[in-house]
Amino acid sequence: MLGLGTIAKKVFGTPNDRKIKATRPLVESINALEPEFEALSDDALISKTQELRDRFAGGESLDDLLQEAFANCREAARRTLGLRAFDTQLMGGIFLHQGNIAEMKTGEGKTLVATFPAYLNALSGESVHVVTVNEYLAKRDSEWMGKVFSALGMRTGCIYSNMPNEEKLEAYSSDIVYGTNNEFGFDYLRDNMKSELSQLFQKHHSFAIVDEVDSILIDEARTPLIISGPSQDRSDLYITINDLIPSIQDDHYEIDEKQRAVNFTDEGNEFLEEKLHEAGLLDEGQSLYDPESTTIVHHVNQALRAQKLFQKDKDYIVRDGNVVLIDEFTGRMMPGRRLSDGLHQAIEAKEGVSIQPENVTLASVTFQNYFRLYDKLSGMTGTAATEAEEFQEIYGLGVVEVPTHKPIARVDEDDKVYSSVREKYNAMIDEIKKANEKGQPVLVGTTSIEKSEQLSQLLTQAGIAHNVLNARQHEQEAQIIAEAGKLGAVTIATNMAGRGTDIQLGGNVELKVLQALAENPEADPEQLRAEEEARHAEEKQKVIEAGGLYVLASERHESRRIDNQLRGRSGRQGDPGRTAFYLSLEDDLMRIFGSERLDKVLKTLGMKEGEAIIHPWVNKSLERAQAKVEGRNFDMRKQILKFDDVMNDQRKLIFNQRREIMAADDVSEISTDMRHQVIDDLVTTYLPPNTYADQWDTEGLHEAVKEQLSLDVPVVDWANEEGVDDEHIIERLTKASDEMMAKKAVDFGPDTMRNIEKQVLLNTIDTKWREHLLTLEHLRSVVGFRGYAQRDPLNEYKNESFQLFENLLDSLRQDVTRDLSRIQPLTEEQQREIMAQMAAQQASLQPPAPEPEPEVQPGEAAPGFVEDDPSTWGSPGRNEKCPCGSGKKFKHCHGRLV
Repeated sequence: MLGLGTIAKKVFGTPNDRKIKATRPLVESINALEPEFEALSDDALISKTQELRDRFAGGESLDDLLQEAFANCREAARRTLGLRAFDTQLMGGIFLHQGNIAEMKTGEGKTLVATFPAYLNALSGESVHVVTVNEYLAKRDSEWMGKVFSALGMRTGCIYSNMPNEEKLEAYSSDIVYGTNNEFGFDYLRDNMKSELSQLFQKHHSFAIVDEVDSILIDEARTPLIISGPSQDRSDLYITINDLIPSIQDDHYEIDEKQRAVNFTDEGNEFLEEKLHEAGLLDEGQSLYDPESTTIVHHVNQALRAQKLFQKDKDYIVRDGNVVLIDEFTGRMMPGRRLSDGLHQAIEAKEGVSIQPENVTLASVTFQNYFRLYDKLSGMTGTAATEAEEFQEIYGLGVVEVPTHKPIARVDEDDKVYSSVREKYNAMIDEIKKANEKGQPVLVGTTSIEKSEQLSQLLTQAGIAHNVLNARQHEQEAQIIAEAGKLGAVTIATNMAGRGTDIQLGGNVELKVLQALAENPEADPEQLRAEEEARHAEEKQKVIEAGGLYVLASERHESRRIDNQLRGRSGRQGDPGRTAFYLSLEDDLMRIFGSERLDKVLKTLGMKEGEAIIHPWVNKSLERAQAKVEGRNFDMRKQILKFDDVMNDQRKLIFNQRREIMAADDVSEISTDMRHQVIDDLVTTYLPPNTYADQWDTEGLHEAVKEQLSLDVPVVDWANEEGVDDEHIIERLTKASDEMMAKKAVDFGPDTMRNIEKQVLLNTIDTKWREHLLTLEHLRSVVGFRGYAQRDPLNEYKNESFQLFENLLDSLRQDVTRDLSRIQPLTEEQQREIMAQMAAQQASLQPPAPEPEPEVQPGEAAPGFVEDDPSTWGSPGRNEKCPCGSGKKFKHCHGRLV
């Protein structure tokens, strides 16, 4: 019997169906305009852009201009790229413009889809930011789609790490700016450490289109972006503590794999205290529970976490003597990212590599709060539906599933569950052999580098040729993925699996053409292309007959979305394909989160060696386990956001205040108000209201006025005058300080004085904000313990952080007033010295400049080198010469682009 919900859907359609239906009239009207725009000349397309801009300036809305803008953009793409957007791509563009997440399957052309809303919204005169997950994709997409925008009379920019300031400012002034989420976030933080408006990268946050939106807004939301500076070096401490950990026994600690936490038991604490006394890290008579022991206990806990929870080749790899983190969701390396609170240093000590000093936070923001700065936000991905609730609750983004251009022909098989990992791997090798014998390309998905290399060994033993793609081979990612669809190809990949690069059946024809041209530069390009396309069509047909791409996953990830991404590599644009998950009861997800009932059922059935359980109920049980984990992770991210929201309100207030100060020509009114407030506070402190004169501390006020205002005035005599009250004293102090500051303005000259006031204000705000961030970090680390006293940690954090912020504002007024009151005109030599120091301080807040290039002698490019094809560059080390023949180091030439 059908439920009411099912009947309603049959009659009215799902909410998603209704959204799709609502866009159809718009798509039809865009299609109706096609002949008119096809008739326009190239110059007329550019003129059309100016006409649309003028109409927007004249009062028409972007929605009014949508059909013509999309028709103009489609025609430009057809002429420059040879790509005519499908109706489903126009739909995706409409949903992005409306501020939604467009869920579009792999191979549906999301890169082209983004050009439509980007072009339309750039007509407003504000830059549109297109956000990607890595710099290779940012550069590729900006160059590729830049041709479309250029044909429409718009400029495209691309930002990347370590980019010279002038070039980055130029890129940000473009109509459409491509870049990574990290670079956009860090530039926002850098902007709020600058002292001149002209140096700001991001003047407005108008509209952002986030590619792989689930990866950026959900997977990376737990990790804040932090700009930091080094603190003192404590390498010896980490090494000493690390040496203690191997002596800790199993009964000394407990591991909670679900929470990824590890804690010492009572026995462990006693043992630890004894060892720390022996090592001289605890003074005689000092206990672990003393307040003085907090730092040591913290570092011992971090060392235990490093040893027991963080695995080499799964959570991190050691490369060139550095511990480089691995993104658990994509399997990619995250160079430059470091774990905080001494955990990264603990891992460095564990691996015996050079220990980098801990850092102090100078500025920080989460991706959640950064992307919520934008007036309008949208995103694209192949997998968002499972996280629709989080997108709506945190970002106010709806998820719309855009239909595929062609029906999906992929077959998704039920999961196969084995008793042990060994049986599972044996079954997988047999399955890969069968597929390989008939020429069917196979993509084997794994969850870690370690497991990908384990499977690689088994395939080698079985005599099956294959490629491996994990964080160790990330430089060859584009090439490995481009060849993964070739006849008989076997590719083992971690979750990185080439996001942003499609797996095309028969291989990537563009790559083949570029390789053929590199091998035979004298050949006719058109003829070569025709020959390669004919060969490719023949091979693609053979692959289709063999069943298309077979995605074979060796484990379930704790997020259904990651599994769906892997599945989505197969069956692009109506191609045939097949996917299957091979699991075992020993897998992490099954062991930690799997249903106990499932475990009992499988054991009761008494499976034979090598036998698998295959049933839709098993799939359902696993999905429930995954949904539980996703819910827990969502709660963690929500909790992080609640705490960060408290700081975010303060961050916005401080950053907005900085911008107002930078924008103002004259900040004397602000500094004067601060000084007057300080005078009010001083008088209230030493001459409390509603008290008698003999209760006043006039001597204390006199000293405080000398200290804070640099004024030596007869406060004691004033207080002894007949009929004088606190208001009279405030008036006299205010008048005396105003006269002193007016004299300073004359001595320095008005322009110099205005500049000094601005710099003192900005420098003091920055110093106070950094101190405040450190205090909030410490507060955050201890406030959780208030829960034991039946007090809500979040409310405690809100109340205390508000009090701390008020203290910050009070001390800010005092410091600015004191510093401005003390300044005296300098000699010319002193002025030059001060200006040099300020310039050095400002330079330290900029991104590091590229290393100076030594004198280089250009040479010949390496054989087969193709400028636009990273797969032909080989894999030179960062400090080796670039294969292009420029003579520069790879990292300063083509290496900075990958």
